Amino acid sequence: MGLFDVFKDKDEDSDDGGITEEYRSEEPEPAEEASSYEAPPESSYETPSTEQPAEETTSYSQTETAAQSQIGIEQLMGKRFKLEEAIDYVGGMIKDLKEKRTNLVKNIEDESVDIKNLKEKLTKISQFIQEENQGLQDLTRKRSEVEKDADDVGNIVYSLRDKISGIEKVVADEASRIKSFKASKGSS
Repeated sequence: MGLFDVFKDKDEDSDDGGITEEYRSEEPEPAEEASSYEAPPESSYETPSTEQPAEETTSYSQTETAAQSQIGIEQLMGKRFKLEEAIDYVGGMIKDLKEKRTNLVKNIEDESVDIKNLKEKLTKISQFIQEENQGLQDLTRKRSEVEKDADDVGNIVYSLRDKISGIEKVVADEASRIKSFKASKGSS
């Protein structure tokens, strides 16, 4: 819908025969759009002319043009109001987007801090696991040493038992000789 289509519809309904439409086409368009001032109708007190009917037509068309100009300005004001509402709506959307972005930035920062904390904990856990593995390897090595020492002690014990068994055998043999010597002396 063009700027002057509103006037065209009203002209078709009016009975003035299109006089204002011809006059409107002679007016410059920007003056009607930019001005919110309603020009007072020109009176017949100014320069009197010999052509009275032409002056009446001009005065009538200027009054009607001023009224229609007011109607056009009202339409422009309505459009301006709608544009202001649209700008306010877009401003609200921008504000919401900024709030959402701020919340996202905050959430990302929170997640970043949480992830850094988790990473530090995992690093500590990894160090603990490495220390425990090292400790287990040390324990395994010590256990192997202890097993070797235990085997050595076992071997020593077996060796000493064999020696003690040998001594017991010698002692038992000597005891049996002494008994047989006493028994042989006692029979004599």
